[in-house]
Amino acid sequence: MLGTRGIVTFMRTVGASRQAHTLPELPYDYNALEPVISREIMSLHHSKHHATYVNNLNAAEEKLAQAQSKGDISTIISLAPALKFNGGGHINHTIFWQNLSSSGGKPSDAINQAIQKDFGSMENMKNQLALASVGVQGSGWGWLGYNKLMKKLQIATCQNQDPLEATTGIVPLFGIDVWEHAYYLQYKNVRADYVKAIFEIANWKDISARYEKAIK
Repeated sequence: MLGTRGIVTFMRTVGASRQAHTLPELPYDYNALEPVISREIMSLHHSKHHATYVNNLNAAEEKLAQAQSKGDISTIISLAPALKFNGGGHINHTIFWQNLSSSGGKPSDAINQAIQKDFGSMENMKNQLALASVGVQGSGWGWLGYNKLMKKLQIATCQNQDPLEATTGIVPLFGIDVWEHAYYLQYKNVRADYVKAIFEIANWKDISARYEKAIK
């Protein structure tokens, strides 16, 4: 994780080259993932929740730029939580939308072989990712990622909107949002049913492409 000096350096870089973030368009209609995820959930999740992260990230970066212009180190440091939370929310959801599809295809040979090597089978990988995702205390994310140091696939979880790569070094491949806003209107308090169902709409073309980029 970044130390205080690293956070300050990172935020200076962000502020110096800032361009306003925008809400990405979905690559499908709000009803495209039904019945796994309802149109109502997708609409609220994308147009309200993700949009809020984008707006708050832009506001935090504007405050950062002002603090930098004044040399206000105290304010620069105080903005770290807002940048991490809203920046992470923007990063995570941008990946999440691409990770899902009504017709996501099949895993590439490369990632399929890696899954067989690191988990024994696709079913084992799904079971481990589901167990980790369901087990997140409160709000957060379950991830299938690639650990570049260990050169292997890895299951990981993050609390709240912590971005996987920035906080753990693991490259995100497939994320499961287990915040209640991602499923509660449809699955109520049965997170396990939502997590099990989401594999039905996993976009393996996108996941495979992320893996093949990560191993280069």
